[in-house]
Amino acid sequence: MLIDHRTYTVKPGTMAKQMALYQEYGLTAQKRHLGEPLAYLITESGEVNTFVHLWAYKDAADRAARRAAMSADPEWQVYLQKSAEAGYLIGQKNNLMTPAPFAPIGR
Repeated sequence: MLIDHRTYTVKPGTMAKQMALYQEYGLTAQKRHLGEPLAYLITESGEVNTFVHLWAYKDAADRAARRAAMSADPEWQVYLQKSAEAGYLIGQKNNLMTPAPFAPIGR
């Protein structure tokens, strides 16, 4: 299993707007291609103005295929355009991870 751990940073005061934009324009398309996320979280303390989402894949090939299909989806393209126009996102960090043998993810 491969976990795609993504952390995004938004401009202060824009978290609710970013979440609303994603929920309206991006969520359905993303779930259509990637399935349900393992988690979608908003930071309460520490590095504020960030949110994290985790997606599970069988392996790197599965991730590449699903993300390519999502990238080609016109609905996803609309979300990307609207997100770019809004300008709320100011940073992104991705980590590809595997579960530790003693803490498997039941999926």
